Amino acid sequence: MLKTGSKPTQKDVAEKTGYAVTTVSRALADDPQIAERTRSKIAEAAAAIGYVPDRAAQRLRTGRTNVIALVLDPHGELLDFSGSMISGFADVVRATRYHLNLTQYQLGEDPLAPIQNIVRNRLADGIAFARTEPQDARVRYLLEADFPFVTHGRTDVGGHAWYDYDNAAFAQKAVEQLHALGRQRILIVPPSPNYTFARHMRDGFQSTIDQLGATGILPTDFDLNSPATMVHQRLLSLLSCPKRPDGFIMAGEIAAMAGLAAIEDAGLKLGVDIDMVAKQTSRVFDLHRPRIETIFEDIKEAGQTMAKALLCEINRAPSSVRQVLQSPR
Repeated sequence: MLKTGSKPTQKDVAEKTGYAVTTVSRALADDPQIAERTRSKIAEAAAAIGYVPDRAAQRLRTGRTNVIALVLDPHGELLDFSGSMISGFADVVRATRYHLNLTQYQLGEDPLAPIQNIVRNRLADGIAFARTEPQDARVRYLLEADFPFVTHGRTDVGGHAWYDYDNAAFAQKAVEQLHALGRQRILIVPPSPNYTFARHMRDGFQSTIDQLGATGILPTDFDLNSPATMVHQRLLSLLSCPKRPDGFIMAGEIAAMAGLAAIEDAGLKLGVDIDMVAKQTSRVFDLHRPRIETIFEDIKEAGQTMAKALLCEINRAPSSVRQVLQSPR
């Protein structure tokens, strides 16, 4: 029995399990040379008595923080992006010795600053981040620092772990779905041109438009990062033109909601005068009536896969999920 108020130690775990302290220490560090059954038994005993590793002491001894840093901006165009990403990471990390820390920054702020702070102050053993750019300064910095990381999105830099959604295929499928419904003047609300996935989506959109002989409308005065009120007003204005769009592609739920409002305010009927295909990362449109066409992007699955890849990067281990391109559903 532990004394009241005392903090459980590895010695207490050793006494409870009958193993030597050195065996307990190696097992709690996930040493692969210790049998998995033994590691599980020791982990269960440690949890039962409330043993928590002294992270400060571990850091001094091993140079490891046992922390993974997830660096995100708000992703205002997608519903619950951060929550789904965190949930996916947590599913994987909770079964390891690592702790998950979330660092946020706002659009317009320097995205490199939080990355530099983590690396310079050794606040984590690995970093995950999103919104990649073709020549991403964060990727270059981390490669030069030889610091483990994984990105949500590809870059032109190459040579790093990434997980990405196939936005070219998303745009292709969306155009094909609208064209099958008889739509000929198809508008897409594009991502900000700063991001790599904007190019992928634009290429998939334009190539499919050309292939099907439709007319593509690609606005340049607003995008997915624009305020929803601006997207609504711009779409409403376009719907008032003689050659108005008869099909909308929305790569985010907020833009889709702005589009639905614009269709209603223009006096048009969804499914009669115009159709819409939206990327969905939540289930919000499952209950929308009239129904709209949706294509799903699984952000939780992205978080799970990125977490597995990052753990391999940290441990310098080969990985089957180092570079993954997720197909639309």
